[in-house]
This record gives sequence, structure tokens and C-alpha cells, in this order.
Amino acid sequence: MLIRSETPADVDAVREVVGSAFGEHADHVLTMLDALRADPAWVEGLSLVAVGGDGDVVGHVLLTRVMITSARGPVPALTLSPLSVAPAAQRRGIGTALVAAALDSASAAGWPLVVLEGDPCYYGRRGFVAADPVGLASPSPLIPPGAWQVALLPAHEPWMTGPTTLSAPLLAINDVPRV
Repeated sequence: MLIRSETPADVDAVREVVGSAFGEHADHVLTMLDALRADPAWVEGLSLVAVGGDGDVVGHVLLTRVMITSARGPVPALTLSPLSVAPAAQRRGIGTALVAAALDSASAAGWPLVVLEGDPCYYGRRGFVAADPVGLASPSPLIPPGAWQVALLPAHEPWMTGPTTLSAPLLAINDVPRV
């Protein structure tokens, strides 16, 4: 398996992987993904794909900009969403490898932290901790307790805390009630 930056030729394959991975929630996630591609939150090179031995895209992870409003001023940061692995390729470590590659890419580019909404059991084993105790309150009351998480990267400094402002596409999906 190879992990690399998404190219324009990968867009349809990424949409297929995301759609199959999110099942009944696919429409919401694909709408968010399409909107993020056109949003100022998009960061070139931080949409990563996992390519199987046959050359097919089997996984995808996306990092986009968010803003932390600290006492010292705005802190540009990233959020990880979505993370997708084609159902036939799940449980092979592809999601873990994509998260590691995303965090490595963010660290190499000097970003201070990555936030996300997700399962603490899954993401906790991949370098994330609860964000609230670190001073990064959840940006939405719809995010379940404990699901707002952060990975602190080498460029992080302790003063980089405060409310997180999500991009419009992420805010829109956060308005969708959880089931």
C-alpha cells in the first residue's frame, strides 16, 4: 500500500471510497467533502489517499484549516475529517496508516495541532486525547462528550488554547443531529 497526496485524477475514486465507507450517512459526508474542496479551509497536499497494490484508491483522509481563538490571537490549526476506508479493505491497518501519515504531514508543515470528532477508543490509540482538558472546547453541542479530540504536534505551545472555529462545510455537517 502507498499513501500519497490526492491528485485531481483521484477525486471520483475518493468520492466512491467515502460514499461506501459512510453508508447511510454518505450524502452528508460527500456534501461536506465537496464543499471543503471549494472552501478556503482546503490545504493543498493534505488530502491523502491510500492506494492498494492494484493501483485502486482504498482509503482517504482529509485535513483542513480551523482556527483556535487563543488569548494571544488566532492560531491556525487543522481538523481531520473525514477518514474513510473502503469496506472491503477495512481491518487491515489502512485507517491507522492514513491517520499517521496525516499527522506526519501536518507536523512536517509546522501545524501545531489537529482536532477531530471521533470515537475516543479508535483515535486514542492513534495519538489523540480529549480536547476539553487541553483547553479546546467542543465547537458544537451536538458533538458527544469525549468525541472532541486533539493531537498535539511538535509546533504546539501550551498557550494555544481556546474556542475552535470550524469552516462553513464542517459547521453545516455539525448541524445534522446524531443518530
